[in-house]
Amino acid sequence: MENNSVVWLEEVGKEDIGIVGGKGASLGEMIQAELPVPPGYAVTAQAYRRFLDENGFADKLFRTLDIDVNDADALNGAEKKAKKIILDGKIPPDIEQGIRSKYAELCKKEGHEVNVAIRSSATAEDLPDASFAGQQDTFLNVKGEDDVIDAVKKCWASLYGARAIYYRVNQGFDHRKVDLCAVVQMMVDAEKAGVMFSSHPSTGDGVTIIEGAWGLGEAVVSGVVSPDYYVIDKGTKKIKERRIAIKNVMHTKDPKTGKTVNLPVPNDMKNATVLEDDEMLRLVDFAEILEELYGIPQDIEWAIMKGEVYILQSRPITTIKKKTELIENNLTSSSSLLLQGLGASPGSVSGKAKIVSDATELGKVKNGDILVAVMTTPDMVPAMKRAAAIVTDEGGMTCHAAIVSRELGCAAVVGTKQATSVLSDGMMISVDGEKGLVYEGKLDVVEKKAIKAEMPVSFARPMQITATEVKVNVSVPEATARAVQTRADGVGLLRIEHMILGLPKHPKQYIKEGKKDEYVSELVSRIQTVVDAFYPKPVWVRTLDAPTDEFRAMEGGESEPVEPNPMLGFRGIRRDLIDTEHFELEVMAFKELIKRGYNNIGIMVPLVQHPSELRRAREFMREKGLDIDKIDIGIMVEIPAAALIIDQFIAEGLDFVSFGTNDLTQYTLAVDRNNEHVSHLYNEMHPAVMKLIEHVIVECNKAGVKTSICGQAGSYPKVVKRLVELGITSISANIDAVETVREMVARTELQLMLKAARERKD
Repeated sequence: MENNSVVWLEEVGKEDIGIVGGKGASLGEMIQAELPVPPGYAVTAQAYRRFLDENGFADKLFRTLDIDVNDADALNGAEKKAKKIILDGKIPPDIEQGIRSKYAELCKKEGHEVNVAIRSSATAEDLPDASFAGQQDTFLNVKGEDDVIDAVKKCWASLYGARAIYYRVNQGFDHRKVDLCAVVQMMVDAEKAGVMFSSHPSTGDGVTIIEGAWGLGEAVVSGVVSPDYYVIDKGTKKIKERRIAIKNVMHTKDPKTGKTVNLPVPNDMKNATVLEDDEMLRLVDFAEILEELYGIPQDIEWAIMKGEVYILQSRPITTIKKKTELIENNLTSSSSLLLQGLGASPGSVSGKAKIVSDATELGKVKNGDILVAVMTTPDMVPAMKRAAAIVTDEGGMTCHAAIVSRELGCAAVVGTKQATSVLSDGMMISVDGEKGLVYEGKLDVVEKKAIKAEMPVSFARPMQITATEVKVNVSVPEATARAVQTRADGVGLLRIEHMILGLPKHPKQYIKEGKKDEYVSELVSRIQTVVDAFYPKPVWVRTLDAPTDEFRAMEGGESEPVEPNPMLGFRGIRRDLIDTEHFELEVMAFKELIKRGYNNIGIMVPLVQHPSELRRAREFMREKGLDIDKIDIGIMVEIPAAALIIDQFIAEGLDFVSFGTNDLTQYTLAVDRNNEHVSHLYNEMHPAVMKLIEHVIVECNKAGVKTSICGQAGSYPKVVKRLVELGITSISANIDAVETVREMVARTELQLMLKAARERKD
């Protein structure tokens, strides 16, 4: 592309970052990819450089920036001086004419004088290793050539805002080498707008996060409104979570003046959901396209007007931490929970709360304190750097506090609604920035850094990313560290019975001695070790499934029935539905874990053979106060009967199934896998077994129900290959088999892609 001063966005692409900055290049790339991006043009970085040179004030400008950026007064003073220098300058005549003529052409194309948005696109902004969004100012609903000229100059001046100066110094960017392109783009008069992350902005996990509010999206980005918050599974497109916020204000265009104004949200819209399900899924499709286009997770601004989706901006997410960086201290106490909001930046810390109303109170925030505010602002950044954590009343995952905290690497909980009223200066609190929780007092932590130190050399190479999730089976809490090292996509089977068998006495003995709370506490502690280590990845916990002979040897287990064939006897859900006193204790443990913020738990019901068993189990859990609408409930498919009538189980309400191939094989083939006389007949790949599995996968895929395998066969490469070909959602393998399974999954998926490509070609 020629080095012109003013260019149309469709004329630029990813190779032109030095000319139009990251934002401008991204917009051009998206327009060329025929994405719904509003039209516009760019006043290039070279135009800005000519503006500096021809006014002859570059040296004077940069001398004003030679300050200690940690001195708030000096920083604010530098901002005022630098901006005045820019605003007093004169734009070269040919550049000014180019800005005016392009605006006139844009109006001519639309058939009327248009409103435009003028946004910055710095040559050191929105890059893969440096993204500090919103450093410069945005000017909305600008109309008329003169106002456009004025806004472009103000946009250039915003390159020297306090936050932008501070960031460049801390990132090691030379002020003299950072130029700014001003993007002039037609306004979308949005009815609803917001931001979405194509992958989780802290962990990179396989979900798309969408935040939305009424009116223009700047209300979401600036944090003046707490937006609705939606989490969608990228693989299944299932909406995993939705939090509907109270939206009190909205940015919108004044119909009389055409200017952007802040208006109260009408009462009937304050608590209403912003996005319908189909709108969410359309946005997720765009997120997937953009992540594929750029090859890296994206932070995307979107708007909807008259039912049409528009993409306003897309930039790399640079705050995703490597797995080893995320294995850090986590709170383990169940002390008083004070506040709950959005976990905007991971980390768990304790410190003194310091409530900050404005920039004049920044001095009271010392190293290690927790900064509490209605919402942070750019001039609070120096204090935020000293803080161990940030807690705010308002905001979402893309507000100032969230973005800056992720950049600074400190924990943050935003959108608590009442932090500044509930907390007081000097109060000792503990913050869990991953789960979005604030506790009273200084809580204990579990050191998990040893897990990082134990990472074996074999895992040092880049991990293969697969569409089919590869999970891990865990039997006892002591195996958690090794399980985490596999970098699995979650736990497909956490066996509760192995934890119970490790207790000093039979569950019935705890109940008999009046020690139910002690028993529940033991269960919670053991399960939490695993769900905490894998958070926020899913952990499917299987309810009690141990044959009677295994329990009989425990203290208090003398009353266990003696059965001729325990494998076909009093075990699994059939036991829990009769021994409801113990089942209730399991439910109490799940309730406590969810109360502590572990929303990554799924409950897996074993040995079901009739839909009525699932129905009764769900009803029991609901009766005992477990909100099963907010937690995944699944079943083990171990009995041929369950496989054959899987449609009836789906009709009962089912989120996932997992094949227990050990039992499914022996029950289908009438072969006792532990009997040496017939063990040679035991074959997980038997056509009858595979036909049952295929039937379940097909029916579940039709219904949007996740499928997995957690039996021993899930660790066999030949079985894995066949399951991937059938379209299974995930595979959960033994700890020592995860890497081998992942390689087979990746190879099989590649073979399927190549096969599909050849078929299309033919």
